Amino acid sequence: MTHSLRILIVEARFYEDLADELFAGAAAFLDEKGVAFDRVSVPGAFEIPAAIAFAAEAGRRDSDSKYDGYVGLGVVIRGETTHYDYVCGESARGLQDLAVRDRLAIGYGILTTENRDQAWARADRKKGNKGRAAASACLDMLHLKQHFGVVQ
Repeated sequence: MTHSLRILIVEARFYEDLADELFAGAAAFLDEKGVAFDRVSVPGAFEIPAAIAFAAEAGRRDSDSKYDGYVGLGVVIRGETTHYDYVCGESARGLQDLAVRDRLAIGYGILTTENRDQAWARADRKKGNKGRAAASACLDMLHLKQHFGVVQ
């Protein structure tokens, strides 16, 4: 990349302890790579795509607000209703739509699990470290955009 990278991490705070662990993994990775980042919070995983869309739109209007890539972090744990299915599917679809339509580099870090134990196994920096994986995916997609000469 020809300039310093700037990433926006959008985290769903519904499960605050898990959100903090996912963020810590993503932040540590970006710090290791020398990549600047900002952090914003939304209530739940369903709101992550809208927050990224808002940020991308702001960046199109004002270069000082522009981010090179985005990391979506959240946790959805199955409950007793079909709400889980809608939140999982629509948050994933929303992020994929943004990535493809707007050519955004997005690291997907929304855990979809059956219970808190599964979520912790994936979020924990000493185990799954999916926060780190999502941040890494974002940088990988930024490098791929560069390879193909895709600009925003």
